[in-house]
Amino acid sequence: MAYTNNPHLPQVRREAVNMVRSGMSTVQVARHFGYAQSTMVKWVHRAPSDGRMIIPTHSSRPHHHHPYVVGDEIVFRILALRNERNQCAEILHYRLTTEGVSVSLSSVKRILRRYEMTKFSKWKKWHIYPPRPLPKNPGMLVEIDTIHDGDPRERMGLYTLIDVCSRWAFAYPTIGMNTWKSLKFVESAQKTSPFVFKTIQSDHGSEFSKWFTKRIVERGMAHRHSRIRTPNDNAHLERFNRTIQEECIARLPRNIVVWRREIPEYLRYYNHERPHMGLEMKTPAEILKTIPSY
Repeated sequence: MAYTNNPHLPQVRREAVNMVRSGMSTVQVARHFGYAQSTMVKWVHRAPSDGRMIIPTHSSRPHHHHPYVVGDEIVFRILALRNERNQCAEILHYRLTTEGVSVSLSSVKRILRRYEMTKFSKWKKWHIYPPRPLPKNPGMLVEIDTIHDGDPRERMGLYTLIDVCSRWAFAYPTIGMNTWKSLKFVESAQKTSPFVFKTIQSDHGSEFSKWFTKRIVERGMAHRHSRIRTPNDNAHLERFNRTIQEECIARLPRNIVVWRREIPEYLRYYNHERPHMGLEMKTPAEILKTIPSY
């Protein structure tokens, strides 16, 4: 299969070669067509000298196998060992190493997947992710998270929340975190918020488990978890977590009374006075005023 299906590319190559042979440099022609200068050199070298100037598009298929491809004997040995005791890839890799077979663990796993011989634990939890709503209006997508401070014996925590559309934020410090406190935090944020929450998004922490999801749904909201190994799902809140830690928590003593007194004042500053680079130097309060439908 060719690397491109553009039917006009041979004509582009012909025009480029004509421009080079008419006196222009390969650098000038490359800049004109938006290609690399080395590409122009290759086109000129491949162009026929009889005036036809037709440079066909070659197939992108490799002309030879990779020099480190796993041989058939090793593949058959991996499959034989798997059929012998149905052992995992790590054990198969160790057994092959003891036999003097040089193969990587990733190759063993890839071969098992290729022949559909992978096995999964029956205890593995499979996550189903509903579509991520587009934050066109306030409340359409509200991200929540937690910040932990201190060692486990004296740990203080901070629940954080941000609306992706307006960047309106809310936070509340606490000692200890569980699903009940998570629910109370969302309820407090909803009472303070000038708009209605539609979808709550969190990570897979134990404080956002099935009980939390059930209670959120009972209150007319949807709850979705951020996708595993997809940090951009909660990127807006992660940035807010960094901001509140650097601008507020870092200058406060580790005292829950002080946190509960100072953090609301910082939130008032964040939502009503602090310019936000992601909002073209506007504040979340100013953004909410421009959206009359929320």
